[in-house]
Amino acid sequence: MFLDKLQFINTFIFDVDGVLTDGSVYVTEAGEQLRQFNIKDGYAIKLAIKQGFRVAILSGAISKSIEFRLKGLGVKDIFLGVDHKAETYSQYLQANKLSAEKILYMGDDIPDFPVMKLVGLSVCPADAAEEIKAISHYISPKNGGKACVRDIIEKVLRVQGKWHDKDPSAYDGVL
Repeated sequence: MFLDKLQFINTFIFDVDGVLTDGSVYVTEAGEQLRQFNIKDGYAIKLAIKQGFRVAILSGAISKSIEFRLKGLGVKDIFLGVDHKAETYSQYLQANKLSAEKILYMGDDIPDFPVMKLVGLSVCPADAAEEIKAISHYISPKNGGKACVRDIIEKVLRVQGKWHDKDPSAYDGVL
């Protein structure tokens, strides 16, 4: 059962576009690509890290602004510009001696498919591609960029009794 699997999760891996963002890319006249992140997702990521969970990002996107945002939240394992996600995922597992059964991956589209077949728990936002929904253990009621990351992190932390924090800092790394 889905809820039973949540008690063993110790690592979250997220795609960026379509998961942490709504998938929109705004291009400035200077050619800079901008994305919008959800502050509730940011808080949940920070809390998960504070509670001892490993959080990693695995994305085909390349952007200094993505890296800036994620580092501000305390994410250390950031893999951007990844063409073959399953290969990078396998290297990450080996390098950190992680067990696939304890990893939750949230993706939304075809490039996420291979790695989602390898992890212990595959989840996706409500607006994910149909092929991704078909292999997901859980489909968030939230769309990408609209707190779907918060939704799944909160579920895992609640099941493990780690949701509340004595010092719920609101600082999200952005100055």
